[in-house]
Amino acid sequence: MTKSVTLLFPGQGTQYVGMGKALEGSPSYELFEKANEALGFSLSTLMFEGPEEDLKLTENTQPAILAHSVALFQKVKNILDEKGIKIDRVLGHSVGEYAALVSAGVISFEDALKAVNLRGKFMQEAVPEGKGKMYAVMKVPEDTIRKACDAASTENAKVMPANFNEPNQIVISGEAEACDKAIKWIEENHSDPYRAVELQVSAPFHSSLMEPAAKKLNEAFGSFTFNKNEIPYVANIDAKEYGAGTDPEVIKENLFKQVDGSVLWTQSIQSLPEDTVCLEVGPGRVLMGLVRKINRGIKVISLDKDGAFDDVKEL
Repeated sequence: MTKSVTLLFPGQGTQYVGMGKALEGSPSYELFEKANEALGFSLSTLMFEGPEEDLKLTENTQPAILAHSVALFQKVKNILDEKGIKIDRVLGHSVGEYAALVSAGVISFEDALKAVNLRGKFMQEAVPEGKGKMYAVMKVPEDTIRKACDAASTENAKVMPANFNEPNQIVISGEAEACDKAIKWIEENHSDPYRAVELQVSAPFHSSLMEPAAKKLNEAFGSFTFNKNEIPYVANIDAKEYGAGTDPEVIKENLFKQVDGSVLWTQSIQSLPEDTVCLEVGPGRVLMGLVRKINRGIKVISLDKDGAFDDVKEL
C-alpha cells in the first residue's frame, strides 16, 4: 500500500475554457452550483463556456481554479477513504494554497471562493495597468537573480524574485522599469545561455507592489471563519510544513504575507519525502512538469485527465 500521499493544488495560468466539465455526473459536480450561489454570478458558465477573456480576469480565474480543484478533491478523497489511504499533507501554488486549505478543513468552500474573488480584485486594483511586469527567467542561478534584482531596485521602483517554480525557472516581479533593468543586468553579467520571457499577466503578482492588496485582503479575512488545519500543510511563504492543529491566526498570516511575498515552490517540493505519491488536484498538468524538474523520484498523478482516477484506485 502507498505509504504517503501529498496533494498539490495548482495556481493561476492553469485555467482553460471547459474546465470542470468532465466531472458532470459525479456528486462533486454540484459544487459548481454552490459556487454560483456563493459568488452571485454564474462561475460555472464562465468555466464551461468562456469567453476566455472573461475567464482570464484575475477575479474570475482564481475562484474558477479553486472550484475545479475542490470538486476534484472531493472525488479523489472518496476513493482514498475507501482504500484507507490517509493524506499526509497538502500544498498549493499561490492561489492554489486556498484550495489546499479547504481540503485541510481550515476554511469552508464558500468562504474560500469569496476570499479568492476578493484577492483577485484587490490584486488587479493594486497596480495601474502597465506599471508592473513579470518575467520568467530560465537557467540563471538564484544568487545571480537576487543580485540582478538588488542592482535594479531603487527606493521607489523595486523588483524581486516572485516564484521559485523549479531550479531552472525563477519568476521576477515588480515595477516595469526595474524588471527591465534586472533583465539587462543579467544580460551584462551572466555569461552562460539563459532565457527571459515576459509573462502576459494583468498585474505584478508576489511583489511589493501587491502590498495594498495584501492589506485589504487581511481586513477582509475578518469576515471569514478560519479553523485549525486537520491535515498538515506546506506554506508558500516559507516552505515549512505546519502540523495538524496549527493556530488559525498563523495560517491567516501566511496567506496574507503570500500576496506580496515569494512562492517557494521549489523549496516546498524539495522538502517532501522521496516515497510520497503526489496527486495534482486541479486544472491542467503544470505542477507535474515542475515536480519532475525538481525531483524526478517523486511520482505525480494529475487528476485532470482521462483515466486518472483509475490510477488512484491502483495505489
